[in-house]
Amino acid sequence: MQTNYGTQQTDIACTTIMPTQIIPDMVDDVRASLLQPPRSLSPKYFYDERGSELFEQICSTPEYYPTRTEHHLLSKHAVAIIKQTNPDQILELGSGYSTKTRRLFDACQETAQHCIYAPLDVCEEALIDAAQKLAEEYKWLKLKPLLGDYHGGLGNLPVTQGAHLFVFLGSTIGNFGQTTHARDFIKEVYNAMGSRDHLLIGVDRVKKDHILEAAYNDAQGVTAAFNLNVLHVLNRALNANFNADEFTHSAIFNADKERIEMRLTADSEQKIHIDDLGASIHFDKGDDILTEVSQKYTYSGIEKMLTAAGFSITNHYEDENAYFSLVLASK
Repeated sequence: MQTNYGTQQTDIACTTIMPTQIIPDMVDDVRASLLQPPRSLSPKYFYDERGSELFEQICSTPEYYPTRTEHHLLSKHAVAIIKQTNPDQILELGSGYSTKTRRLFDACQETAQHCIYAPLDVCEEALIDAAQKLAEEYKWLKLKPLLGDYHGGLGNLPVTQGAHLFVFLGSTIGNFGQTTHARDFIKEVYNAMGSRDHLLIGVDRVKKDHILEAAYNDAQGVTAAFNLNVLHVLNRALNANFNADEFTHSAIFNADKERIEMRLTADSEQKIHIDDLGASIHFDKGDDILTEVSQKYTYSGIEKMLTAAGFSITNHYEDENAYFSLVLASK
């Protein structure tokens, strides 16, 4: 199914990618994860319009090093990556507004490697907005936006000829939490790729606790607002009555599991009604909701994750502090 939009490049269209496995909707997700302790929420519900705006602000805070570090690595190594992979198509998983991917297009332009860009995202508005801007900036770039959720499987990605560069940036692999879930997804990416294809993945590294925790507890309180906003999402989508003023944001590094755990903690005893579920939740003071995990990796952990799926690491780029890794892998 395709939806056409009037832009300067008249052949831009969103192609809907049907899932190959069941994706729970919010009702099912919340019923399964929030009604009984230990309570949790999927981080994908952060990203309503307000949540997306707040995340963009988070990326600009002094404490949040991942975005600027990854951007720096892309700027520094994009030409080498494009020369190594010679992509006929760049396919980005969870593309958002394709901000950092522009460094790859700059490199394509510099090396005369003109290609197709296929961004995959759940947000149609972001896909079309990004496509319109890219069409103006890179007139040679052929755009084929894909509307879909990579959590629903990659088996229905359109098959095209040539070499493909799969891109998975933003250390998003960390949101898969436990290593087995991450490995399952990386294996799925591997299975979707051809013999000439490469994967470019951004991975946040294990480092000192105070650096990690500061990145998720910025002094301006933007991350706290981002975390608390998910309660407004639930109120609006499920007719709930959460009072965000009665919850406190926290983010700590769990050294045993090598991950940041972001939570909302009840400041008082309260009873929450969720009308669309026909259910209520009782919170005692101090009860919490796990809203996000962000797995961090050592280099050996990255290597194990990729090689377990069948990949070989072609190049590994890291900043001078080893805060972040950009890894190019091949089948």
